[in-house]
Amino acid sequence: MPKEHKKRGRREEEKKRKRDVDDDTTSKRHKNEDVDEHIPDAEAFQQEATDGVTPAALPFYGMLDDDEQEYFKRADEMLELNQFDDAEARTLFLESVYKEADGKELKIANSQSCSRLLERLILLSTPDQLKGLFQKFSGHFLNLVQHRFASHCCEALFLQAAPVVTQELAKPDLQTPPSSDPDQVFVSMENLFLYTLNELEGYVGFLMTDRFASHVLRVLLVIFSGSPLEKQTKSVMQSKRKEKVGVAGSEKGQDLVLEKRTVPQSFLRALEKVINDSVSGFEPHYLRSLSTHPLGNPTLQLLLKLELSHFGKSRAKDEKSIIHRLLPDDPIAEGTESASFINGLVYDPIGSRLLETIIENAPGKLFKSIYGEFFKERMGSLARNEIAGYVAGKILERLGKDDLEEAMRQIVDQIPNLVERNRTSIIKTLIERCMAREVDTSPIKAQLETAYGGSNGFEVTRILKLSGEDAKPNGKQEHSPEKVHGSLLAQTMMLVEGPLGSLVFDSLANLSPELSIQIARDPTASRTLQAALTSKNASVIFRRKMIQQFYGKVGELALDPAASRVIDAIWDGTHGLAFIRERIAEELAENENSLRESFVGRAVWRNWKMDLYKRNRYDWVKQSRYTAGNDGFQSFPESNTATSPQNQHNHRSGRQMTAIELARQKHAASKAAGAKRKEALAKKDGKRDGRGEL
Repeated sequence: MPKEHKKRGRREEEKKRKRDVDDDTTSKRHKNEDVDEHIPDAEAFQQEATDGVTPAALPFYGMLDDDEQEYFKRADEMLELNQFDDAEARTLFLESVYKEADGKELKIANSQSCSRLLERLILLSTPDQLKGLFQKFSGHFLNLVQHRFASHCCEALFLQAAPVVTQELAKPDLQTPPSSDPDQVFVSMENLFLYTLNELEGYVGFLMTDRFASHVLRVLLVIFSGSPLEKQTKSVMQSKRKEKVGVAGSEKGQDLVLEKRTVPQSFLRALEKVINDSVSGFEPHYLRSLSTHPLGNPTLQLLLKLELSHFGKSRAKDEKSIIHRLLPDDPIAEGTESASFINGLVYDPIGSRLLETIIENAPGKLFKSIYGEFFKERMGSLARNEIAGYVAGKILERLGKDDLEEAMRQIVDQIPNLVERNRTSIIKTLIERCMAREVDTSPIKAQLETAYGGSNGFEVTRILKLSGEDAKPNGKQEHSPEKVHGSLLAQTMMLVEGPLGSLVFDSLANLSPELSIQIARDPTASRTLQAALTSKNASVIFRRKMIQQFYGKVGELALDPAASRVIDAIWDGTHGLAFIRERIAEELAENENSLRESFVGRAVWRNWKMDLYKRNRYDWVKQSRYTAGNDGFQSFPESNTATSPQNQHNHRSGRQMTAIELARQKHAASKAAGAKRKEALAKKDGKRDGRGEL
């Protein structure tokens, strides 16, 4: 007898009671966090927003028996380990699993223990197998996308099948020809996607706020648009707590990366229809209420971004568009409905993300209107606020030079307060935009020098949140958002040529060897050190002083997961310092045994080409000297070449000779020397013959 549909887990009711308490304590906003906890009164919101159009209770597809569950669990373990003899053996195994799963796909997708197997099968499936699974799910997608486990299977299926649409569009001849089986019907992947969207039509408004279906819906929208699955889009589409199901060593990897693709016109027409239907189904006040809904907000962001990016900025003038329904007033002024909406979003932890999307994608005229009316005189106070600071960052990215200078003057006054509260992301954005718009950064430099100042002037250890007392006995450091933002700010400062970047370079160069090693071992701070060693603004003198701090500790650092990356960066950091590169290689060679026994050490050994160093040191030195160069230093001595006419000509012209020119010159010099020796010997023999005749 079918069982009642319940949430997964016997403690679900207890968790549900706890969430009501937890929701009140989460007041701080975390960037790129997709909230998908249970939303109080979400069902009532869905029913009201969709005019009562709600799907029926989810059907029960039956359960797998004990033998079937045991078989699929073993198959899941084998696929996860991926320890097959060859690709053919794995293909045969997949075919046998598909044969065993025939007719049970819906049961497996809804199974708590076996749905992961279906996800792994999808990752390794051929286009034909994906089509077969699509057809088995056809007619049930509305139920599957709302299910806790089956929704993940649908998401994986859509992502893996999306590139097939592009392949069939580019090469129609590659489509599978009709089978000899009269019962088999050929269908393209394009049509399978369109059938799926038709199945969900009429329920989009409900699915936008469904705990599980909302994620699948966003994936489907991105696929129909042909947009790439970038980090920003991915954070909107997937929860941070989403379990990563993959196959060890598979070619496709565990992270699904969907590059920008060519999609058929039918996809764009279907996307436009979905956008229009989703808007027309809502009254304006319901549409605005989605902006503060934890699940509806990311979907609304995506719809708004796709609307303006794929159908033109002029769409903002269309009264039926999303942007116009949200901001109907023209011009937008204080006291209007649009003004109330914008002011309500600025400081809202969820709604501010929609405001960021509006600022980022709005037409130029609309953005200037919003900026001039609401934000131009408030950039300093916005930057100071924990939530509104993200909005201020998006505004800075769109400002011209004159407006940026004015905004900088307001934000610079807040830098001491921002540093005290560890809100440095807005300072980083301000520096980046000043670089792009060629705005003078001297005021920023003065404030940062004071804010991070100490007994020795600007102290990079303060911006990196490090001190001698922070070091733990095992050498590891704690990872925190404040340290990450501080490291990113320091890296951005080094990109600026001049006094602002010199603050970091000079402070790093003046560190004690102990602090330098501590920074190298810190997983977060070491990235600043890597950037400093490879920066185009780093002088030869800085790099020489910095690298010399690690003498005697190179072998030890090469075994540390964080510090080993600093050793790798030293290879590029020794440009112009070939003799220091050889000095580091000598230390690595002395620690060969310990490096070869460590995974991290082997990577350093490989990156430094130490096998060549041990096998043929002359070739390694030759290649190293050529690639490292010696900018600003005396060239390596070459015999019999310093006074040659060619060298004198190159010295006067200021041109450095290439390696092949040096080799040719050396060969010519040795050949000339050999000819002189032969001539001298011939003369000597002639004199001896003359004496004999006398």
